[in-house]
This record gives sequence, structure tokens and C-alpha cells, in this order.
Amino acid sequence: MPRVDENYAFPQKRANAAAVLDYAWDQAAFTASDAIAATGLTRSTVIALCDELVERGWLCELPNARAAGEYRKGRPARRYELRASAGAVVGVDAGQHCVTAAVADLRGRELARAHTEIDPDSAGQRLAVADATIANALEAAGMQEQAVLCVTVGVPAPTDLDGASPEGELEFWSRMNPGFAAHLRERSSEQGRERGRLIEVENDANLAALAEGALGAGAGASSYIALMTGERLGAGYVVDGHLVRGKRGAAGELRLLSLVEGVGSTHGISALLRTWALDLRASGALDDASPLMKTPKANLGAEAVFLAAESGDPAAVGLIDRMAERLARVCAVLGGLLDVERIVFSGAVAASLGGLLPRTAARLDDLTHPPAPDLVASPLGGGVVSIGAVVRALQIVRANAPVLEPLLPKREQTIPF
Repeated sequence: MPRVDENYAFPQKRANAAAVLDYAWDQAAFTASDAIAATGLTRSTVIALCDELVERGWLCELPNARAAGEYRKGRPARRYELRASAGAVVGVDAGQHCVTAAVADLRGRELARAHTEIDPDSAGQRLAVADATIANALEAAGMQEQAVLCVTVGVPAPTDLDGASPEGELEFWSRMNPGFAAHLRERSSEQGRERGRLIEVENDANLAALAEGALGAGAGASSYIALMTGERLGAGYVVDGHLVRGKRGAAGELRLLSLVEGVGSTHGISALLRTWALDLRASGALDDASPLMKTPKANLGAEAVFLAAESGDPAAVGLIDRMAERLARVCAVLGGLLDVERIVFSGAVAASLGGLLPRTAARLDDLTHPPAPDLVASPLGGGVVSIGAVVRALQIVRANAPVLEPLLPKREQTIPF
């Protein structure tokens, strides 16, 4: 845990500073009067805190209201703004085959991202690759490592509150999360920083749910599911505005699907359409003119099936109908259990689901009591987990801002680099 800034060692002062900062985070320019009205604090308290927050580097003071053209009479009001450059956050998607790191400023504006392919079976390599990918993203963003206030990592595994994962079947979870939280905290400690850095490791589908609620197809819904639908199915649940993790962080692992007739596993859309298409081709049942026969085997994946179905190929349409039946059963179980208003299909495959979701929705209507949840495709694409990791990192920084030390403007920096 980062050390508490001595300026905010007293709980009441820390709470007051947090209130002003929380207000500043959601505003553009504001005056002390604006902050007083929003926080209920006294004028003297707000003005003193704004001065301190400017000194600490969280806020910057803008030209006063007279210079901004907003002054009419009396003393011109002082104006402030959150310094988006006071720090950075890093969101990491540590997927099975690729690690992606995104760097954003304190307003959530993405500055850069980096990708690195990885051997899915090398647990040790994952830590080194994550370090290198974060470093590459920071370099591309032109940010120094000292600027990073929080790193959030998404992994395809459940995580406890310390960011650790159980072994899982065939040790898959422990390979996907070989101790990211402990590793990143140790690195911060070894670097001997004066400032603390917050680290969180979270399930990837949970981060996808946060991304969808903040910037994607979950926006405006109080209860929804983000369903990761690529190689495997995983879910992030938001119910009544709150992310549902479960005691061990495994609420969205969907092992219950093995008990659902017509589903039987957590295999995702991409994995199953590829397998079904290859099996159909191997069976000899395809017409020679079918696009599924003409497509090279190495390219016979979900995208090829969707394209063939769009062209009217009967075999491909049959596979889409088969997938719609399966997904409808998944949605009926999850949507009925949690009474959500929306199910968002997230991940890279979401952009190709235009022909699948209407078929799934029609079958879902037959399986559920009305109204069935709306089925929508995410607009966030394959970056949804890293986007969600950035969203979560910003939440963490906002919640802990008084105990963090932002970078001062360059002309005032006293920390040697």
C-alpha cells in the first residue's frame, strides 16, 4: 500500500481532499464556488485545498474568470482544472496468446498501446513479456515509469482480492496468472520509488464488463452481462450497478454450462465454428461449390463461416443456426438467473455477429419468460479487456488519490529522474 502523503495524514482532511478531487475529475474548468456547491465544504476549506492540490500537482490553476471572458463585476474568480498529465495508468490484457498494454492519462485518454505475442504454455515467460510490453507502451506514450500511479492486469482466470489465482484444471489458471500481482509489487519495491503504485489483477471478463458499462454496449444499463465469446465463454456480471465477483472471484467462469443440455462446455463461438466447419468438411457432406470447401483449412475459422453464411451458403447457415440454438440456451440460463436487461457479446468476434444475434434472440424468446434480455454486440472489439483495465485503474486512482503522489509540472519537479 502506498504511504499516505503527510499533507493528508488526518482522515478528515484526506476525505475533504478526496471530495474536491472527485469533483474535479468530472469537470473541465471550475471555480472554488463550483466546488463549494458540489462538496458542501466551506469556502476557506475549498480554497486552501485547491491551493494545496495545485502545489501537490493534482490541479492546475487556469487564467481567472476575467481572462477567460467570464468576469462581469467584483473580484474575478480563480479557476482550476485537473492535471490529466499528473500521472498515468496502465491497463494490461494478459491473454492466453498475446499481451497488450495500454497507457492512458488521468482523463482516460489513451496515449499508446503495445502488443506482444506469447507462448501460451510458458508461465515464466508471461511475467517478462508483460514487463517488456508495459515498457514499450510507456516509451510509445512518451511517459516515464515514475508517472504510473496504477497498473491493472486482466487474466483469463479467477482472482482473489490479492490478485492471486488458483491452479485450475490442468493448472491453466496458474499458468495464465503466474503471480502478476506479487511480481509487479516487487518490481515497484525494488525500484525504490518515493511514491507508491497501486496494482490490481482481475479476471478479464470482469474488466470487459467495466469497459462495456463505461464506454461500450452496457452503457445506460443497471444490470447486464458481458459475455466473452472467442475461444472460450466467460462472463462479467453487473447487477444493480455493481460488479459481481463471488467469494473467490470465479462467478463468471461458467462451469455450470457443463450441466446445461445443448451446451455442455465453455467453448466459445470462434472455437466451435472452426471445429464444426472442419468436421463438416472432413465428413464429405459439403458441396464442392461451398465456400467452406474452397477456403484453405488454415483459414476455415469463424470469420469464414460468417462470410459464407452471408453469401447464403446452406451449410454455413446451418452452422450459424446451430450456434444460435446453443447461445440462446446460454443466455436463457444466465439472463434468467440474474434478471439482467442486456447481454453484451464482447471480444474481437463481436464485430461479425450481425447475422447470428437476431437468430439467437428469436430462439431466446422461446426459452424465457418475457421480456428476454436484449442481445447486443460490443463496439469495443478485441481491445475490450485492456480498455476495461484502464477504466478500473482510473477508478482505483480516483478512490486513492490522497495517498498517491502525482508528478509535479516539469518546472517544479523535485524528484530526480
